[in-house]
Amino acid sequence: MSIKIYNTLSRKKEEFIPLENNKVKMYVCGPTVYNYIHIGNARPAIVYDTVRRYLEYRGYDVKYVSNFTDVDDKLIKAANDLGETVPEIAERFIKAYFSDIDALGCKRADVHPRVTENMETIIEFIQALIDKNYAYEVDGDVYYKTRYFKEYGKLSHQSIDELHAGARIQIGEKKRDPLDFALWKAAKEGEISWDSPWGKGRPGWHIECSAMARKYLGDTIDIHAGGQDLTFPHHENEIAQSEALTGKPFAKYWMHNGYININNEKMSKSLGNFILVQDVLKQYDPQVFRFFMLSVHYRHPINYSKELLDSTKNGLERIRTSYINLKHRLESSANLTDDDEKWLEEISRLKKEFIHEMDDDFNTANAISVIFDLVKNANYYLERKNTSEKVIKAFLQLFNEFGDVLGLTFDVQELLDEDIERLINERNQARKERNFALADKIRDQLKEMNIILEDTPQGTRWKRG
Repeated sequence: MSIKIYNTLSRKKEEFIPLENNKVKMYVCGPTVYNYIHIGNARPAIVYDTVRRYLEYRGYDVKYVSNFTDVDDKLIKAANDLGETVPEIAERFIKAYFSDIDALGCKRADVHPRVTENMETIIEFIQALIDKNYAYEVDGDVYYKTRYFKEYGKLSHQSIDELHAGARIQIGEKKRDPLDFALWKAAKEGEISWDSPWGKGRPGWHIECSAMARKYLGDTIDIHAGGQDLTFPHHENEIAQSEALTGKPFAKYWMHNGYININNEKMSKSLGNFILVQDVLKQYDPQVFRFFMLSVHYRHPINYSKELLDSTKNGLERIRTSYINLKHRLESSANLTDDDEKWLEEISRLKKEFIHEMDDDFNTANAISVIFDLVKNANYYLERKNTSEKVIKAFLQLFNEFGDVLGLTFDVQELLDEDIERLINERNQARKERNFALADKIRDQLKEMNIILEDTPQGTRWKRG
């Protein structure tokens, strides 16, 4: 069976056929780095990290790009509020982002491009759109001519007329049509800015991803992904910009993950139910949170609550207990027993079932059910008086394969000394930078792993609890 992906563009599952043999070009919209990330930011990071892992498991060579928006209105406001520069704000929260996603078991992208480091590419892209009559300049602002792109609305499945009915021109905007959107914004007094053919300014939000995806992955990519909230207008505008410039499809498959609810209410700052990842990780093992995020199909909404996380924690402990019991039994197992082949066939069946579920639009929820079937079989096997080394190793191998795909670690007893030292060094650096929230988070993370820290005049010492 081949992998099938639900494509937002066609609104159906399609067979995954990469553009170039077994190579996959994948772009995931990253965060705007003006604050610590919340659990809504964590969901796409975990989901698309798992998609990437599974594609690699199935033999694909994945080039994964995820950007940082390191200049926009939110960063400028944060810089003004805190009396810092925009680059200082961005740098601090990029470090905090990496700290959070590293803890959550997400592999870093092959490239993490920043807007501020790709300004020349973005300006060239905008100028090319002007040259092709898809954009126009007014008093230092540059706008995209939305109606000139005849397929506008094809991703969000909305017509131009429907979109026009809800479109407005904001105070200060000089665009010709309410549907037009900004590619370049003229600088206001005291704002961070860059030189351009239209005067000092900075890019609009949508243009950055079009320009950076093209720079690092080419005119057409295999998978473009992000949260459901990005479908319109962000991804719709990316398509309009990119396809107007190149005349080619921008992305073959569009993936979008669902929203997060908090205790059955939509997460929002106005409701006061806005939860930062670092606050969750003070209470829970990062692996529990990752496991929770994968327990629901990525396209469905997921409800966050303490009760659900506690249940997830118990489930992960069941898996880990089974895995550790297998490792202990390995030491006393015989080379062969009478029914090895029967058990090896069952293990092989579970592997095929896992692949079948993940092939079906990366259904991690059903894949986790297969892991619990693996646990049930392993526990039943361990009730025997005589066990086979070959079968035990096959069980362990499958646990490891499943864990690698989902980014989960079942062998919690093997936290290496060098891993502990690395985390302690990260904590010391955070304290030096007066980032006490991060330092506390790392201390709590180590405590979850049964590592006790003691700060002394001679430095930080540690011991296993």
